[in-house]
This record gives sequence, structure tokens and C-alpha cells, in this order.
Amino acid sequence: MFDFCLDATEGLARAGRLTLPHGTVATPAFMPVGTHGVVRGLSAADVARTGAQIILGNTYHLHLRPGEAVVRQMGGLHRFTTWSRPMLTDSGGFQVFSLEGLRRIDEDGVEFQSHVDGTVRRLTPELAMEIQWALGADIAMAFDHVVPGQAPHELACEGMERTLRWLDRCRERHGKLTEGRKDGSTEGPAGAQPTETSEPGTPSTTDHLVLPSFRPSVLPAPRQTLWPIVQGGTHDDLRRRSLAGTLERGPWTGIAIGGLSVGEPKPVMHRVLETLAPELPRDTPRYLMGVGFPSDLLEGIARGVDLFDCVAATRNGRHGTAWLPSGRVNVRGAALKGSTEPLDAECDCEACTTYPRGYLRHLFVVEDMLGLRLVSLHNVRFLVRLGEQARAHILDGTFERWSREWLQRYHARGT
Repeated sequence: MFDFCLDATEGLARAGRLTLPHGTVATPAFMPVGTHGVVRGLSAADVARTGAQIILGNTYHLHLRPGEAVVRQMGGLHRFTTWSRPMLTDSGGFQVFSLEGLRRIDEDGVEFQSHVDGTVRRLTPELAMEIQWALGADIAMAFDHVVPGQAPHELACEGMERTLRWLDRCRERHGKLTEGRKDGSTEGPAGAQPTETSEPGTPSTTDHLVLPSFRPSVLPAPRQTLWPIVQGGTHDDLRRRSLAGTLERGPWTGIAIGGLSVGEPKPVMHRVLETLAPELPRDTPRYLMGVGFPSDLLEGIARGVDLFDCVAATRNGRHGTAWLPSGRVNVRGAALKGSTEPLDAECDCEACTTYPRGYLRHLFVVEDMLGLRLVSLHNVRFLVRLGEQARAHILDGTFERWSREWLQRYHARGT
């Protein structure tokens, strides 16, 4: 049910297959981000037509709205979103730690102020597991302590060591939820009875999520695996220690690399990936979190990464920036006015096979939502197809030459 096999390698680049309860993912692959349970502006059918094999849901945002209890009542995240293929949920750690001035960290977890209604909330490793269990994605991510980009050694060390301590708690709680599924018990979010919590504002590592009663026969517990996150900032020694500590707590069905692409120079991110690559288990999938610009995708694949995610595809699309093999193009630009050419002659998405550039520009000029949807759709397909192309070249042993030429063309205009 949770299996990974390598089909081919070329240098550090890998082509594999990740088997999950809701399907098999051919890697390397890009995961579109469905922050609120939706890939912004696109239907599940739209995303499926891009060739996306797996999407990501955001634990922090889904916890705030509509709440994991609502998602659970409606049959879990797959039924809630109508997405039938594999799904991954992040832990909420990045979003919580990005709330500078609105959160307080202690060993038990993080207290934060909701950006939606200002209410004070608390997230612990245990609660992160319970929320993700209730959501029911194929893959749940461990709750980690994310430090700012280029954090000094002392701060990065603190975050890395806390991430490992929290990993122990995540593994224990997720293990109990999984055992409950196997023996048919009704413990925690997967079961039929709500659990008691301590008094409001009182930290406790044993607090459980309060959920309404469920009927297990109608709402079966999910088949879910837990992936850890390697932290350590931009410091090679901390990254090695984090990975070693993570592997000691294994085995794992996948390993994520977090805390990169948060402001550090690109060569630094590449160096960290090169440091970790030879020490990562060969037969375990590798997920680089929050990274998904076109060139970053190829640079990551060349350094042994299997899975990527990023909101940039749809965010850029909504603002009129399209990705092409020759670099970025501003769809709003006057140069596209009246153009009868496709946006990208090499692309097989709906935008490129149906509408000319001049019409796409017109949609943005008149501020019609169709333009936002079409360019977002193109950008997602662009990254998905880039993963497909990389896989094909790894399989036939031509990845290094192809990726070098692709990057040269992409960067030729200063992208």
C-alpha cells in the first residue's frame, strides 16, 4: 500500500513509482497545492487534466476553515474535494511559524492567533497528527519547527533538535491512530466518541481534538502514512544530524526536506541537497517542500529529489505570468495584443491548444476570471509536464544533457 521502487537513475536523478492507497505516482513529479482544499481557481477535473497525480492540502488553513470535523463528516478530504487520486497534507508548521508576532513557541507546541478571526489557537505535534488523520490524506507530514531563511547556527540547531523531539511525539500519536484503525477501535478523530481536553489555555501533550460523534461504518478510518521532515537551515552539519536522527527513528515510507527556498541563495539550496543526497536511503522517496519554480524543479531532480510542491504556478497564473520553455511571459503585456499564436506551441493544455495569445491578454485586460483560470491551468500543466519529460529522459539516460540545454534556454532571457 505504501511502496516505492526505482525504475532508473542517472547520476543523482531518479525515476521511480510511489504506490499509495489512492493510486501510483510516477516520479519525479510536481504536486499542485490545494491550500483550502482547492487548487486555486481550478476544479478537480481541471487539475486531473493537467496530468497531476497527487495534490497537497494545507492543514493550517483547513483546520481554520471549514475545520477538520466538517471535512471528516463529509467523508474525508478526497470526497470533500472530489479528488480521487493520492493526496498529501502538510503539518501546518510552515504557516504557523510564518505568523511572526502572532505566535508563541514552547516545547509543547505553538500558540498562535488565527489570521481569519483573531482567536487564539494551539497546535501541538499530537494535534497536527489528529487533524491530518481526520482529513484522511494518503500522506501526513510531521509537525516541525521551521526557522527563518539563513538562520544562524544556534537558532537552526534549536529548530532542528526540537523537530526531532516533536517527531517522536508525532510518530507515537500517529502510531496509536493507525493501531486503532487496525483493531477497529474508536480512539481519537477516527472514532465515534469525542475526547476530553484540559482547561482552555493549559498546555498538554495529551490533548486530543474534540470532534462530534461519527459512525465508523460510514466514515472508515484512513489508510495513511507519516513522513518526517529534515531541518537544519543552511548548515550542512545540522542537516546531517537531522537526517541521522530521523533515520534512527525510522523506517519511513518517505522523507521530506524542509526549510529551503525561504530566502537563501539558490546555490546554497543546491549545496544542501547535494550534501543530503548520498546519505538519504536509496529506496525511499524524497520530497522537497515548497519548491516548484521551473528551474528549481530541474535543479532538484538533478540532485535526487522525487516530489515537489509550490503555490507559485497558480499564484503567477492569477497575476498574468505564464511559464514557457524560453522563460516567463507577461500575458498582460502589449506585445501580445492581436497575436494569433498559441501561448506555448509545445504545450498541450487547454489554454495553449484552444486560445491565441491575443485573446488571453484580452481576458486579463477586461479582468475576466477565465484568463486567471487558463494561465493557472497552463502553469500547472507546464510543471507536471516538466516532471514527465525529466522522467522520460532519466529512463533513456539523456537527462543530464537535456536538462542542461533546457536550463540554458530558459535562462537565456534572464529568467
